[in-house]
Amino acid sequence: MASHASYEEQTAAVWKGLGLLAFVTLVEVGLSLLKATDWAKDIQWVFVAAAVLIIALSIYKAYFIIYEFMHMAYEVKGLAMTVLLPVFLLVWAVIAFFYEGGAWKENREKVQELNNRTELVTPSDPVGMNEDYAPFE
Repeated sequence: MASHASYEEQTAAVWKGLGLLAFVTLVEVGLSLLKATDWAKDIQWVFVAAAVLIIALSIYKAYFIIYEFMHMAYEVKGLAMTVLLPVFLLVWAVIAFFYEGGAWKENREKVQELNNRTELVTPSDPVGMNEDYAPFE
């Protein structure tokens, strides 16, 4: 049977965790402000590095919150995977939907461009059509 920590040890662990989350949040905010500056936009590698670090720190914070504050560290592996696997599938689905949406947008722009070109070529009064023609009456 596992031994339980005392109240003081648990309180110290919570404050340590909150301090870690506060530090990571401050670093994220600092990187976000760095990314928002005009001079950082001119240097592409600084912009990309800040973006990657922000994403990595956000993932770390989510992991730490789930692991420690939601007590997944103390659960059996099967229960932890039952909770975490759907989250990973949801993230994959969101990425897939964004990718698919971008492809649809590109295809729609191509179709609109083709329609604009055919409107220039199509005569305004096709052969056999006049003002009296009403096919759906």
